[in-house]
This record gives sequence, C-alpha cells and structure tokens, in this order.
Amino acid sequence: MTAMRILFAGDICGRPGRGALRENLPALRQKFGPFDFTIVNCENAASGFGMTEKLMDEIFALGVDVMTSGNHIWDKREFIPVLNRENRVLRPANYPFGAAGTGYGVFVKHGCAVGVVNLQGRAFMSPVDCPFRTADAVLEEMKATVIFVDFHAEATAEKIALGKYLDGRVSVFAGTHTHVQTADASILPGGTAYITDAGMTGGHGGVIGNSYESVLPKFLYGMPCKFEIETNIPLMQGIIADIDDETGRAFDIRRFSVGIEQ
Repeated sequence: MTAMRILFAGDICGRPGRGALRENLPALRQKFGPFDFTIVNCENAASGFGMTEKLMDEIFALGVDVMTSGNHIWDKREFIPVLNRENRVLRPANYPFGAAGTGYGVFVKHGCAVGVVNLQGRAFMSPVDCPFRTADAVLEEMKATVIFVDFHAEATAEKIALGKYLDGRVSVFAGTHTHVQTADASILPGGTAYITDAGMTGGHGGVIGNSYESVLPKFLYGMPCKFEIETNIPLMQGIIADIDDETGRAFDIRRFSVGIEQ
C-alpha cells in the first residue's frame, strides 16, 4: 500500500485567516511530515467576501495545490474572469451551465492523479442544481482513484446525506461554509474519510469570522449592517487524511485546530 496524505484547511476568512494559514502551515508540515496534496477553501479570503487575483497568488505561493470555494466566490466581480483561466481555483460544480469557471478537476502531483470536486448545498441557500445528481455525473467522468470533495452547505443533514451517498466512491468528503468545526471526523463504512464541517481558518473571537460588535445589531434590530472581520484568536482549522492511492480508500482522518488560542 502506498499512502497519500492530504491536508485541507477550512474557509480562509480575511487577513487573520490568511495570516493563520501562512504561520501554521509550515508547523503542520513539520509535525505531520510533508503533505502530498494541499487544498484550502478560499471563498472568504478577501475581507470575508470573495477572492482577488493577488491573494490567489499569495496563497498558491505557500504551497497550496488547489483552492475550493462556495457561494461567496462571486462577490469580487473582478475575480470572475480569473475563474475562467485558472483551473486550480474551483467554484461549486452544480451552478447552472454557463457560469464562469469549473467545479472539478484532476491534478497530477508526484505522479499521482488527485480528483477535486466542489459542490454547494441547496437547503437554506440560493437555488443551484442538485448536488447529488451533479456528483454522479462528475464522478462518472472523472478519471482518478483519489478523489476529494468539498461540499459547501448550510444544513448538517444535507451534508451527512451526501457524504453517505458518496461513501466508497470518493476518498475524502469535507463539509464547509458554517465556519464551526464539527467533532465527527470518521472513516465511513465504504472507506471515505468524512467530516461535516472542517471549520474556519480565521479569527475565532467573534461570530463565525466577524466581530461580535458588528454582527449584534443584525440580530437585535433585523436591519442590514456592515460586518467587520474578527482579528482575535486566529486559528487554522481543517483535516488531514491518509489514503491508499491504489484503492482510493481512506484509512485515517484527523481534525486540527492550531494557532493562538485564548
């Protein structure tokens, strides 16, 4: 058996998240050995909303191989053309035909092909195509033994259902979007490494990456307000999964939360 080790970092949220990624990724490499493939979710990297080409280049320079995203990838309009020319930055595959960019790809590193699929949920989110049927179509087309799925979704039940639906057909299934890391990292019966939400790479002293003070008026008065990025307690959160690259079955998954805790 030849093992492949994949690191995935949950949603990078603003400058604190980018800093946490930059500061903690080398320490994780030192502690757990070199990673064969590194993936991060980047949809909140630019001040909490969207992405820019400059930040994309900075994150790739850290040794990241592929970036996934979600509903906020469209927030910086100037980045949309970049999605058409940079296939290492994915948007959810179940957006309707004609949307910019691509939602999946096969990436070869050290002679091993890794398939990466990005999907978005429909419960409590904007209407998109069915993630279950889209996953079926993508996996039928994808020529890779090791396959990673980032499911960017709000509802826990939808994440669990899709994870079980894909068990045995993908190597790793990681949920994103809620910014709260769940304690259910496990290997499913079919050999898929699973976690409902990988967590957030950003400031954990506020409310899912934003300051408590800026968020509170929305809950008190129900009126629009401008959210401010939280800077306190910058943590990098995510998972490390070990996969048999001959069968595509995962045999270990561990979650991490590293940084300056208070």
